[in-house]
Amino acid sequence: MSCDISVSSTGSTGGSTRGSKVTSERVAVLVLCALMAAAVIVIYRLSLAHFQTKKNLQTLRDEYEAVRRNLTERLSETKPCITVKPVCPKHPEVKKNDSCQKCETGWEQHGGQCYYFSTRRSSWNESRSFCQSEGGDLVKIDSREEQSFLEKTVRKKMDHDEDLFWIGLTDSKTEGEWLWVDDSPLNTSLSFWMTWEPDNWTVDDPDGENCARIGAIRDYDLIRWYDRSCKVNQKYICEKEAETGEYMVSCV
Repeated sequence: MSCDISVSSTGSTGGSTRGSKVTSERVAVLVLCALMAAAVIVIYRLSLAHFQTKKNLQTLRDEYEAVRRNLTERLSETKPCITVKPVCPKHPEVKKNDSCQKCETGWEQHGGQCYYFSTRRSSWNESRSFCQSEGGDLVKIDSREEQSFLEKTVRKKMDHDEDLFWIGLTDSKTEGEWLWVDDSPLNTSLSFWMTWEPDNWTVDDPDGENCARIGAIRDYDLIRWYDRSCKVNQKYICEKEAETGEYMVSCV
């Protein structure tokens, strides 16, 4: 665009007026040219910025796509993780006298079993429901050694003579036919009733005393069992098998 303007003057008076008019027009044209040039510069810069923005955006899209593909490939290569059964550490990692059998916090380990001695009191059925919710059941006593462990443990936990613990023994189905919670019959050679027990006393409960409990503060050898109404709130003993070793996560 050319803004070159040539003007010739003829005459003094008329020429002066005409010259003044031409000068104003020339200034206006120069200002217009300057504004147009400025507009061209602004448009150029905006176009350049827009182009650069589009270029940057495309670069970001390309990088995002590359990251996404890389992540997808890595995930496809990742093998699933599974929880495997607990295992004992192999020799020589096993410590001396370490059976490598574990019980949860709050449970006591003995002879490959875990025992929970409650501090709260509930009926026999409610107590059993709690034990089952924890993966076990009310305790079943299978040996004199287990009976000895239980009676020594509950003696330390009893606050008074009647602060006894429910065990998993009942004759609720048939009076006089005592069964463990797994429906196995009581072995009379492994029963530890007090001399006068079970007496099925019906004074407190017309249904009688159909559930067994264990405990005595004083030493009576291993004679520790008493029958009682199943509705009475007592402490209780839960039992379940100890876990072997620790759970490990394996990615195969």
